[in-house]
Parts: sequence; structure tokens; C-alpha cells
Amino acid sequence: MSWAGPEDIHLSTSLATYLDKKLLILLRDGRKLLGILRSFDQFANAVLEGACERVIVGDLYCDISLGLYVIRGENVVLIGELDLEKEELPPHMTRVSETEIKMAQKVEREATDLKGSMLKRMEFLDMD
Repeated sequence: MSWAGPEDIHLSTSLATYLDKKLLILLRDGRKLLGILRSFDQFANAVLEGACERVIVGDLYCDISLGLYVIRGENVVLIGELDLEKEELPPHMTRVSETEIKMAQKVEREATDLKGSMLKRMEFLDMD
């Protein structure tokens, strides 16, 4: 996978090599978008055709369709070209519906919140 970060001085010329190719784009908020790069500008704003958001929770994943999608260049952390000859995900990953992945996200978020609140309650204990 080749990549270009937003700090790349020649980003717009680097993006030209990705035109009409399937990309994985990692955004600052942690979302992962897949789609075909159809256009970009000098600010690295990009247009993806056939875009989807890949949501992964544990061994479960779902590709949520977004259609034609515009991305602000300042939100891009990483751009990588996908090799269409290879599998995109390890074989142990299971594709689930949008409803199932949203439920898995909720359960994961609740578990994280519970862990955080338990740690906060235990702060008075000096573990050193």
C-alpha cells in the first residue's frame, strides 16, 4: 500500500497518481472510507465515487454505502491505494449488517464507558 500524508508538499501531484483508483482514506476522526478517487483540488479536497465507510468492531465489519462523497483535505490522515488482486481483510473477519455493526459499536462504547467509570472509582486506591 502506498500512502501520502497531508503534510506532503507535493500532495496535489501525489494525488494525481491515485485518480480512478480504489483507495482507503483514514480520516482524523478515525473513520475509514473506501472509494474510487474521481477528483481533487490544490487543498487535497477529494471526491470519491462509490464511497463507503468501513466500520470494524472486533472481528466484525460492515461497509456502509455513502455514494458520491466529498472529503475536506484537512481531515485526511492517510491515503492508500487498495490492491484489487488481494483480499482487503483477513479471513477471520465477518461481514455483518449495518444494524448489527451499530449494535456492536454500542456494546463496545458501553464497555469502554464502564471500564472508565470503574477506573475513576478506584483512583483512591494507591496501586504503587
